Amino acid sequence: MTSSSEATPDGPVLVCGGAGYIGSHCTALLQKRGVPVVVFDNLSTGHREAVSAPLVIGELGDREQIAAALKEHQPRAVIHFAAKCYVGESVTDPAIYYRENVHYTWNLLEEMRAAGVHDLVFSSTCATYGEPNEIPIPDDHPQEPINPYGRTKLHMEHMMRDYAHAYEMRYAALRYFNAAGARAEGGIGEDHAPETHLIPLVLQVALGQRDKIMVFGDDYETRDGTCIRDYIHVDDLGDAHLRALRYLQDGKGNLECHLGTGNGFTVKEIIEAAREITGHAIPFEVAPRRPGDPAMLVAGGTKAKDALGWVPAKGDVRDVIRDAWAFHSKHPDGYASLP
Repeated sequence: MTSSSEATPDGPVLVCGGAGYIGSHCTALLQKRGVPVVVFDNLSTGHREAVSAPLVIGELGDREQIAAALKEHQPRAVIHFAAKCYVGESVTDPAIYYRENVHYTWNLLEEMRAAGVHDLVFSSTCATYGEPNEIPIPDDHPQEPINPYGRTKLHMEHMMRDYAHAYEMRYAALRYFNAAGARAEGGIGEDHAPETHLIPLVLQVALGQRDKIMVFGDDYETRDGTCIRDYIHVDDLGDAHLRALRYLQDGKGNLECHLGTGNGFTVKEIIEAAREITGHAIPFEVAPRRPGDPAMLVAGGTKAKDALGWVPAKGDVRDVIRDAWAFHSKHPDGYASLP
């Protein structure tokens, strides 16, 4: 059974997308807790250097490769991170998102069913909620996504729900807010190409890789006019995934919830905190608002705490930035900086 301090699921566990940002951190946590784990990744956006577990280079678009990995490694469960995740790209090229998010997830579900693997923890997103009509966003907020990325993630959730009902599978869909930070114990962190997340972009200015950070809009109805977001430490996300898997394995049913700290920070507050931590000036320039950027996205509700006993250990964004800076300052070019 799950302890109050941590959860250790039964393994082996197959982590799809385990070479990516969040997947690699979850894999490292599984290993730390002694759970056998195998990563399945095509390395299109992930990094081999981020993986210390056995790695199967494979495509979710190829059902034979999925079936072979399941047969060889005999996992008791799957954690699914593999997906396309850029909102703008999903608008300009939705076909990729419906293929790689929806169709490839159907491939995975079919092969799990054929192999008798019943438990799946899914990396979903608060983008399934769309424009929030209530802040903080409650657990039961309607899911009305406004872009193909959010819609494909919601389709993936619907498939899991239907498979769970029809085929005795169990799933947890974890919809999280702004993932940030790096593993406190070092070695792995955030390395995207292109980089679109605020905290690593701000730290690139501190490293001299950018002249300034662009602030898109300072006329929102917030405390300093800039957008407010809920930043959740990537290690806390990993812990939530392990708890969710243990929840399924303990026979407690399926689970749908979001993951956030409940604390919102403005863009200017992020910049100021980064200045304090890095000791750099970090100049910024205000630009027009970006279409579709809500003024505030902050998690509310208690479902993750009530169901999983999960409380973020690092709810202060300064802890998030401090760990991110430790990684980026040692690896200014990401994994390319490694020997």
